[in-house]
Amino acid sequence: MLRSLSLEQLRRLRTQAQGLHPQTTGSAVSVAQVVRAVGGLQSQELRSAELAVRVRSHGLTVQDVKRAREEDRSIVLTWCMRGTMHLVAADDLKWLLPFLGQRFIAATQRRYRQLGLDSQTRDRASQVMHAVLRGGAALTRPELADRLAAAGIPVEGQAIAHLVRSAALEGVICFGPERDGVLTYVLLDEWLEWNVPSPIMPEQTQTELVRRYLAAYGPATPDDFASWSGIPISQARAGFETILSDLLEVEMPGGSGWMRNNDRDWLDASQDGPPMVRLLPRYDTYLLGYKSRDFMMSPAYARRIHPGGGQINPALIEDGRVVGTWRSARKKKRLHPCD
Repeated sequence: MLRSLSLEQLRRLRTQAQGLHPQTTGSAVSVAQVVRAVGGLQSQELRSAELAVRVRSHGLTVQDVKRAREEDRSIVLTWCMRGTMHLVAADDLKWLLPFLGQRFIAATQRRYRQLGLDSQTRDRASQVMHAVLRGGAALTRPELADRLAAAGIPVEGQAIAHLVRSAALEGVICFGPERDGVLTYVLLDEWLEWNVPSPIMPEQTQTELVRRYLAAYGPATPDDFASWSGIPISQARAGFETILSDLLEVEMPGGSGWMRNNDRDWLDASQDGPPMVRLLPRYDTYLLGYKSRDFMMSPAYARRIHPGGGQINPALIEDGRVVGTWRSARKKKRLHPCD
């Protein structure tokens, strides 16, 4: 007989998996551990991703994230899940990018054709990027666009954005250090020790990705996994099948889901204590990890968090339920809540 979960239990389990619950917040003691524990952090806005690290840790700061990315290089900013920008643990990128990169390039072919960026043009752009960035150079997007334009490669409008994304998904470039608050691009194989073999073999990648997802988002379904990762639902279901013996099936509001056997003890954990309140930044991974967000907020209020156009507003959550939005302003070098 399946264990039946209430909506409150489901929220608690998912906030525990996300490192947002008091029982798991701070269990990861470094920036790379936080990023790895949630399977990567959505990073359309780097500042929001930095706040996402902070809310899942004790004492980690913006400077810690900057140090981990630019000096230790234990995390890397590039395009990954769903073909969108993420902070990813450097070791994980070695097996994630070969699995996901070409998939998202293939899914963008129509847009490439609209922009006049056929495969030959993109290959030539990657060659130019490799040449101008070789030797440890770091260039901003406008600087890179100038070099590409000089080589006769179209960069107008959205073309330059798609060229750098394509090169990143191919493993040619990634984001490098900030220069006066502006991100630069560098060669991936110079920025990281890219030639070190990945600990995950290619045939294990899909299974490993499912394991990482359920560790960070369970209980969840194959549909949730497909929505989060960007892979087809058929592959998502196949990935779940490979590890069913390691999973516990539960009855969630709306249907069956799965969680790791290793997390079974969480089912009987006490729910006593004060409310768990967290301020989640824009594009927080908790708000993006599932196909449906009905478990965390009423559909009547969903537009306040997800107004459309890919925008995800900051959210105030109480025990895993979205109860409002928030914003702040900096005045005299201090942060203040806005009315």
